[in-house]
Amino acid sequence: MMKIFRLCCLAILLCCHLPSAAQEQPVIRVGNTSASLIGKSIAVYIPSVEVGFEDVLKANFTLSDKKVPNLAIQPNSVWIKLIVQNTSWSPSIALYIDNPALDEMELFHQPVYYLRIKGDQPVILPMNVNLPSTQLVETIKKNWFNGIYLGIILIMAFYNFFLYLTVRDSSYLHYVFFICFAGLTQLILKGIAFQYFWPNSPFIEKHSMIFMANMSGITALLFTRKFLNLRIDYPKLNKLILLLIIPFAISMLIIPFQQYTSLAFALMRSATTIASIIILLVSLYIMGKGRTASATYFVVAWSFLIVGSIIYLLYNYGVLPYNTFTNYSVQLSSAIEMTLFSLALASRIKVLERDRELSRRDALRLAHENERIVKQQNVMLEEQVVIRTKELQQKNEILDTAYESLKQAQAKLVASEKMSSLGRLTAGIAHEINNPINFVAANVNPLKRDFQALFDTIEKIEEIGTKEAKADVKQKEINQVKEDYDFDYLKTEISSLLKGIYDGASRTADIVKGLRIFSRVDEDDLKTADLNEGLRSTLIISNNHISGIDVVTDYGDIPEILCYPGKMNQLFLNIITNAIFAIREKYPEEGGVLTIKTWREGKIICISIKDNGIGMNEEVQSKLFEPFFTTKKVGEGTGLGMSIVFSIIEKHNAKLIINSEPNVGSEFIVRLSSMKAAG
Repeated sequence: MMKIFRLCCLAILLCCHLPSAAQEQPVIRVGNTSASLIGKSIAVYIPSVEVGFEDVLKANFTLSDKKVPNLAIQPNSVWIKLIVQNTSWSPSIALYIDNPALDEMELFHQPVYYLRIKGDQPVILPMNVNLPSTQLVETIKKNWFNGIYLGIILIMAFYNFFLYLTVRDSSYLHYVFFICFAGLTQLILKGIAFQYFWPNSPFIEKHSMIFMANMSGITALLFTRKFLNLRIDYPKLNKLILLLIIPFAISMLIIPFQQYTSLAFALMRSATTIASIIILLVSLYIMGKGRTASATYFVVAWSFLIVGSIIYLLYNYGVLPYNTFTNYSVQLSSAIEMTLFSLALASRIKVLERDRELSRRDALRLAHENERIVKQQNVMLEEQVVIRTKELQQKNEILDTAYESLKQAQAKLVASEKMSSLGRLTAGIAHEINNPINFVAANVNPLKRDFQALFDTIEKIEEIGTKEAKADVKQKEINQVKEDYDFDYLKTEISSLLKGIYDGASRTADIVKGLRIFSRVDEDDLKTADLNEGLRSTLIISNNHISGIDVVTDYGDIPEILCYPGKMNQLFLNIITNAIFAIREKYPEEGGVLTIKTWREGKIICISIKDNGIGMNEEVQSKLFEPFFTTKKVGEGTGLGMSIVFSIIEKHNAKLIINSEPNVGSEFIVRLSSMKAAG
């Protein structure tokens, strides 16, 4: 496939005389003068299927009745028969077909000339036969027209691009793209692009015209919406213009598919026609609304382009004759349109300058007005500031009083929570101490009785020892005394009673030690402390409440850290107390498990307190640290326990992670930075 730029010069070596038998068709005679169009001197054969040359020799040709035959779009090759007689001095002549859109041409000489022609676009045949020198002059004239048109395109493109760089208005940039794509489309139609830009790329030439025409339509639509300011002034028309881009985009998408080339061309042509009409109607509508400054320019310029396109279309369909004006009507109209649009865009610079000057004047006027208003407002504000200052001072005094009252109330509430915890602890500790003390007291009387029996036994043995009697007799009496006082059992019972008293005393000592460790709640000094020891002491003093609950401890190897030991013990107690409550709600007697674990992650000390109680839903978790919020019954809790925990966490710059699921249990993980490691 090869498209041709203007000149399809086929050097034909002809004989000076042709057989007279072929005179039933008009003879094309070539002399020393320029020949006219030969459309009425050729015969045409349009087969319904592709045929070979042997079949064409037998076919019936029909004489053309037009100077420029227009055979429309044909799916198969078209055959042309012509008889040429050279009456000039030149041995060679040139056959010229002014239609670069044709894809294939093949010449046969038997001895009449047959020409096979094929193309995806309308087969229009402006043909003539000239001497080579004459045809060269005609070609140079046509190239002058194309050169002038190309020069206009370049001038308009660079001119508007420099304007864009000056004013930074995107309308100019949209117009530059429109000029480039529209100009390339016209140059492709005339064969200039294939001849000079991509002469060795038939594939690009075959699809470039449809692609460039689609891009020309898209850029024209974008330029229209920008030039007429549709996005701001006419949003609905702006959407309509954007919708018109869709058929152009579809046409470009199906270009690579060879079987849909004709469809892409038809879709492009239809979209171009519809878009051109709608753009004209939109500009007329805006001009009717009084936007004459830009819309009038647009209507006039666009009208020139539409008129030129209509003339070229009528020429394509054979309504208008072939001549220089009809052949170059689109180029001429587009050159006029480009010039008018460039003038319109140039005039916008003056409009922009005028608008900017008006804006500067308005800004200056507003600045003076604002300055005057500000001065007045300052006077009023100063008066109001004095009044408001007095009011604020009074309100501050009220707020200070209220703040002091709130602080006192908060202190009372915290003290109340501490007293509540202390009351529970006191009852538990009293119970815990009472048990080993009772155990000691219960063993004292039996121990006293056993010691008295022991003393009596010793006295009896001493009496027997002082008698004057034989040794075996004394031994026999001593054995009888031991048997009477059950001396062996007496020794065993005394050991057992002493051990019981020792265990009770040791347990009491442990409770006192735990109480002593835990009793640092109100200490407000940073100290190094062993958190494992704090957890153990908390469990000891809470032992009375843990009965029936399986306590699992896993104390890791963690260092002593700098913290507030009493505060941390308070934190442990509050979390463990809540865990015990959650377990009791689910397991009133047995089945509850309380797991306490500590470990170290780098410089972070982690403490986990986990229970298998009733758990918490998201709503309870979101309110957990709110003061006075509690899930316990009235009288069982103040709702300040977790609020105090939160304040202790903040004071230590620690982090508290809560993992809880209803009816499964809860886990509280305290992550505390190791500020100082002992040792």
